[in-house]
Amino acid sequence: MKRLLQYLIFWWKASDAHGIHSPFVFQLYTQVIDIEKEYYCFEILGSLRQRLLADDTLLTINDLGAGSKHLPSMQRTVSQIAKNSISKPKIAQLLFRLVDYFQPKTIVELGTCLGLTTLYLSEASPKEAKIYTFEGAEALAEKAQKLFEKEITKQTTHNIELVVGNLDETLANKVAQLTQIDFAFFDANHRRLPTLQYFKTCLSKAHENTVFVFDDIYWSAEMQAAWQAIQQHPQVTLTIDLFYVGLVFFREKQPKQHFKLRF
Repeated sequence: MKRLLQYLIFWWKASDAHGIHSPFVFQLYTQVIDIEKEYYCFEILGSLRQRLLADDTLLTINDLGAGSKHLPSMQRTVSQIAKNSISKPKIAQLLFRLVDYFQPKTIVELGTCLGLTTLYLSEASPKEAKIYTFEGAEALAEKAQKLFEKEITKQTTHNIELVVGNLDETLANKVAQLTQIDFAFFDANHRRLPTLQYFKTCLSKAHENTVFVFDDIYWSAEMQAAWQAIQQHPQVTLTIDLFYVGLVFFREKQPKQHFKLRF
């Protein structure tokens, strides 16, 4: 009920294309965000989602983040995880369109889960791209790795590197090895301080054309506080609040603006 109320308040305050006065945001909204377009891999990845939703394999999850609101037990089936923890089709397809539009070469995903969203990122990325996806739960990482080896549709697993372990340690170590980060999807520890720390770590390799996407920005009071702090950061020049996710940009010539857009 609380989330529904939040969404209704958001919808009342948010605008559509008619309220956008930034050419960059208008083009992004009309060509990428607010469109319904079927791409070649959506049907294949949709079928894979259905197989995960029907998979009753039991996994033991060592959750290092904020945990799940719906699945408090460490014993969870793949179908339960697929239903409650992986990105919904609408979000996964948006991520695909964003990567397809911006064509990032270095992609970071915080929170591999079952690996389905990673495949959306992979399918949209250019051939020379590299995806670094991080997962703390070993059982999930093992399941995702099997998915990558078996279910790749366009590309092969050479462009996906799965990093397993506590994100508080693995992220900083890997980011230190990277020259830059072009695109990052934050869907890991849904708490304020860890989210801000991960943002700070990835920010060290961001540049003017980098895109950050934060999942579940209304998931909790802590996530809302983290989102507000990110919006206020001096290096952030533009944010787009779509309720389900938040987009962050660092365009140097862009006046600082924050948009709430219907999606």
